[in-house]
Amino acid sequence: MTETSATEDMSRLVKQVSIESPTHKLKECIFNFETPMPEVPPKGGRVKVRNAGVCYRLRSASSSTSIKSVEALKCGSPLHASVRDTSLFPGYEVAGTIDELGAEVTETDLKVGDRVIVYPYENHPPGYAEYVAVPDVEYLVKIPDDMTLSIAAMLPSGALWAMNTVFSAHTYVEKVLAEKGDTGKCRLMLVGTGGLALWAMRIARYYWPNERERMSISVACLRDEGMSIAQEYLKASVVQWNEDTYEEQLVERTKDACGGLVDIIIDFSAISRTIRRSLKCLAPNGVLMISAEHAESMIDRFGKEAEKENHHIVPIEFGSLNQLKNLVHLVSTGEIEPPPHTIFSADRANEALAKIGKGQIQGRAILEFPEDDEE
Repeated sequence: MTETSATEDMSRLVKQVSIESPTHKLKECIFNFETPMPEVPPKGGRVKVRNAGVCYRLRSASSSTSIKSVEALKCGSPLHASVRDTSLFPGYEVAGTIDELGAEVTETDLKVGDRVIVYPYENHPPGYAEYVAVPDVEYLVKIPDDMTLSIAAMLPSGALWAMNTVFSAHTYVEKVLAEKGDTGKCRLMLVGTGGLALWAMRIARYYWPNERERMSISVACLRDEGMSIAQEYLKASVVQWNEDTYEEQLVERTKDACGGLVDIIIDFSAISRTIRRSLKCLAPNGVLMISAEHAESMIDRFGKEAEKENHHIVPIEFGSLNQLKNLVHLVSTGEIEPPPHTIFSADRANEALAKIGKGQIQGRAILEFPEDDEE
């Protein structure tokens, strides 16, 4: 890039959308900005974003009057359980094309124009912008020509975390089956019916073919709409965790649906009341798996309660770059079918978030930025 073109790029403004977790103090959670075109990192590249999975960033609460830029946005816990139960998941899911590679990039098969997704590296930029700068080309994963960018955008965060969760759970599944003998069954329950649960079920069925006959998988839905999702897409035993029902009744209903206390629970919602309820549904020595993002606070809060029955709260990280590359291959070859998704233009982010909160979207919500010739 010449010095003149670099200066022109820096003076160009691009659209950016930031989706924050809604709070009682901050009702609005969609913010639109214009930001300078990011510079191209010497060892990385700049990506023209086409699609991005709807995620939010979890921050400490502050007054909305202090918001003047993306960096100033600070939000707290979600208002509704249904929001945590859907496709919203803290992360970074971007798919697009390489706009430019850095001057120091040499040994790579990537080239300008390649369709890529971005691995959610540490300290990735906040919000969604038309262009993102990626510091190292190793975080750019090329996607096959026959994979749509909207499907690709589902992979880097939610699907990858679901994959790593399934891999991590397999160790505990094998341990339970070994302890129960040839005729015993491992009872596993997923909490939540959004994109994460859909991914986890499909990935588990692919990677655990030999264990399927000895496993009983159930799903706990946090909202009415989740029942149809679980029955249509997950084809699993379903129990509804209706918050209007007494807690003791919900626990008994869960044990009845699962055939007894559960050996392993994967809680994709990770809110206090589902963690507490999950612990009541776990068998002695049972395992509760939650995202590493929430693990520290939840272990501090429920650690002593878990110890009483020798329960284990296990944090799960997002997943590795190699896992993401493998996931791209499995989805592109049809070995793992992606969940359904709905595309919204970036300027309809408010509508997307509202529908997610009401449980009106099955699977994932994907934002789409216009191509240059569409603007």
